[in-house]
Amino acid sequence: MPSIAASILLICTVVPASGQKPRARDLGIPFEGTPGALNAITDVDGVEVGHATIVRGSGQLRIGEGPVRTGVTAVWPRGREVPDPVYAAWFTLNGDGEMTGTTWVRDSGIMEGPVMITNTLSVGVVHHAVIRWGVARGVERGGGAWLAALPVVGETWDGTLNDIRGQHVTEADAISAMDTARGGPVAEGNVGGGTGMICHRFKGGIGTSSRVVDVAGEDYTVGVLVQCNYGSRAPFRVAGVPVGREIADLMPERPGGAQLEGVEGEADRDGSIIVVVATDAPVLSHQLERIARRVSLGLARNGSTSSNGSGDIFVAFSTANRKAASERAAAAEARVLANGRLNPLFAATVEATEEAIINALVAAETMTGANDVTVHALPHERLREVLRRYNRLEG
Repeated sequence: MPSIAASILLICTVVPASGQKPRARDLGIPFEGTPGALNAITDVDGVEVGHATIVRGSGQLRIGEGPVRTGVTAVWPRGREVPDPVYAAWFTLNGDGEMTGTTWVRDSGIMEGPVMITNTLSVGVVHHAVIRWGVARGVERGGGAWLAALPVVGETWDGTLNDIRGQHVTEADAISAMDTARGGPVAEGNVGGGTGMICHRFKGGIGTSSRVVDVAGEDYTVGVLVQCNYGSRAPFRVAGVPVGREIADLMPERPGGAQLEGVEGEADRDGSIIVVVATDAPVLSHQLERIARRVSLGLARNGSTSSNGSGDIFVAFSTANRKAASERAAAAEARVLANGRLNPLFAATVEATEEAIINALVAAETMTGANDVTVHALPHERLREVLRRYNRLEG
């Protein structure tokens, strides 16, 4: 067995524009709507994203030793230095997955602390790390409870490429993702919680996008970040084009090119996706739940049917109305959009979700992981050729 002593821990937060990988729009993929300056969730002022990426070892899987292809992603609604709760809501399209803390989000309509995303069997240690982060900094809310007492932690399964049962994510990794979070461009693809993920049988991972919309004469931003790990190949669509049927090869494979099928059921798993929606529009929790539901339509555009074994879980929050969600005040005032004004936000959520998933696939790189299984990246030039044949290529 090759040595797995060497370890790589990458703390990825932002990437300079000059060094950024091509994104979906750079390939000429057409999308609807107007993106923000960065076309990222961080276009919503105050939102910060951090990743801890763990890549270690190669060869035969040995539980507890590796190979390791996993990580953690942190999304702070108002930045880690501002312990100010936000109005929030969540929605589960299909429940074969986990997102902790959501019972209180649903009951209270608020969210405290970051949204954390990791692999399925590391939810516990990440949950623990968020609490430790709050305790160490003495972050309290009204009544003396810790701000991070009920962390929001979501997951998707990376057990095909990663020694998931070895539970290699540590408290330090999760804290690093929280502490290194920044605004600006967001690293995508094989990073953070998305390191070992698979989407439509191509290499998946982290992706993001945003939209700027006019509502009653004011501009608002909707940003989306996804950890995509869902879907079979045949239904996969890009800009309405049946790419999954046109690029039917390059399936996950064993050494020598044998197609991976049915190993512990993992190659045939339906997978999952976690989606975080941020907006600076002044909306309350019941309106945010309506926004979160619209994520489902963005998934459908790319070919998801949210099958039985998929954990499709979404959380949405608003950075408007500072201090209005705090429990310290006896009463709070909030500015709220009328329900009849929400349509542009709904459309923006659908569009940004669709593009964030494709951005994840475009950024992801071919990865070989546990048992030398290889998951291929979506081939850029072949994708462009397919879109060209369907008259859907721009530029």
